[in-house]
Amino acid sequence: MSSTHPIKDLIVRLLGEALDTVAPDTPVSLDIERPKNATHGDFSCNVAMQLARPLKKNPRELAQHILNELPASPLVARTEIAGAGFINFHLAPAAWHGIVPRIRAEGAAYGRGDAGQGQRVLVEFVSANPTGPLHVGHGRQAALGDALCNLFATQGWAVHREFYYNDAGVQIATLATSVQARAKGLKPGDAGWPEAAYNGEYIGDIATDFLAGKTVRADDREVTASGNADDLDALREFAVAYLRHEQDLDLKAFAVKFDHFYLESSLYTSGRVEATVNTLVANGKTYEHDGALWLRTTDYGDDKDRVMKKSDGGYTYFVPDVAYHIAKWERGYTRAINIQGTDHHGTIARVRAGLQAVGLGIAEGYPDYLLHTMVRVMRGGEEVKISKRAGSYVTLRDLIEWTSKDAVRFFLLSRKPDTEYVFDVDLALAKNNDNPVYYVQYAHARICRVFEEWGGQPASLADASLAPLTAPHELALMQRLAEYPEVIATAAQELSPHLVVHYLTTLAGDFHAWYNAEKFLVDDPATRLARLALAEACRITIVNGLALLGVSAPETM
Repeated sequence: MSSTHPIKDLIVRLLGEALDTVAPDTPVSLDIERPKNATHGDFSCNVAMQLARPLKKNPRELAQHILNELPASPLVARTEIAGAGFINFHLAPAAWHGIVPRIRAEGAAYGRGDAGQGQRVLVEFVSANPTGPLHVGHGRQAALGDALCNLFATQGWAVHREFYYNDAGVQIATLATSVQARAKGLKPGDAGWPEAAYNGEYIGDIATDFLAGKTVRADDREVTASGNADDLDALREFAVAYLRHEQDLDLKAFAVKFDHFYLESSLYTSGRVEATVNTLVANGKTYEHDGALWLRTTDYGDDKDRVMKKSDGGYTYFVPDVAYHIAKWERGYTRAINIQGTDHHGTIARVRAGLQAVGLGIAEGYPDYLLHTMVRVMRGGEEVKISKRAGSYVTLRDLIEWTSKDAVRFFLLSRKPDTEYVFDVDLALAKNNDNPVYYVQYAHARICRVFEEWGGQPASLADASLAPLTAPHELALMQRLAEYPEVIATAAQELSPHLVVHYLTTLAGDFHAWYNAEKFLVDDPATRLARLALAEACRITIVNGLALLGVSAPETM
């Protein structure tokens, strides 16, 4: 598998050879960084400062000693010592030329790594209750989960996408009584309308189809309505299937697919919840108080113990979560990531405590959590809070219909998950450089237009000499392209898809600056072919990055 950053690897190799002479027996970490000030070179290393104390030498003198032993390389134009002992490397243009044929040769595989080495990871995301359409918060979660899965796949992980359906509990009962009320002719605001009912227009649609005896199909079920408004069980079964189908349509519109839909109800019917509780009791991790069964979560760092089984015999909501994560572990997923709203923060300690207490050898800190804030929607300068379809919130499908799947994905991934985000519908529709997704896609379309004007085949550029690529914008672009594998490896490791958005926006800026500064289809054949080869490498990288986000790369705009 290709190296993360070939130029950094070159510098590490050169420094390593020098250190074999200067400090052969002293362990050291070679951290190669890009200086914030471009005048300080392309890369910098603080190895002399690290070694100064153990070797009892002045860091600047030690840096000079290292440089005296540094092997010569035609790719290093010059070196210098700066500040307290930093070693700065100024590279020759030829050092960057190698990235262009590498990208063109690897194509869609450019940027991939092998950190995962075939390990399995289960990413659970969206996991919405089947009680209504998906809202924009679910959309943020869907975008995050899908992008994160794509990132893990690039690093060699075997990825499993899972949606956990909370199809049991109070909310499902509320859904059934809401549909029943509509089926019996009641509407929100009428006398007799249930106080806790769902008020969205979709409840009326479910009731109408139920009375009409319609059939609905969802991922794992097909239900035909009985039409009997007094049959609450039949209403509940139909309503859940109906809304699961609606959510399937939401996910299809957003181009998100799952490998498996896991039902909360199956944890009860299979006996997993009861078995989990019995194991915790047998392990001495519980006690009874005030008629309830408590878990000793304080033994595992929680701020207080938690009720598992209430005095009325019902389980609290984190108990099936513990049973579910035991199932994840037993299925062989030693790495599991849950993407949830920040309102789930309180459950983390108790779920992890339960998993430790069952004594199955589950790793401490399992599972990982990626928490996100909700999303506010602005349209026409005003916040939008109500959807006709949902009644009290903006749905994911609303946002897609108002803008596009590409805009929604790109925008919702553009910030760190735990930061507040305001989705500006008007900006998402703008066809100018202020719209970040347009800005990136337009860079791709511009390159496609250049190749159309040229009329040649990209394959014919394989032998093009890149020696003419020495202009500042060209060097900056090649440097940016070389960063891509490192960016996506970091984005996967830190669960931070927004790093890919930031990278693509910056890459597009580098390309647009080059495009505006230089002509591509110049008379000189060598310069023309070299610039076309660089443009093609940029196009490939943009396509690869957008694909990770689930965003298209149009050829014309």
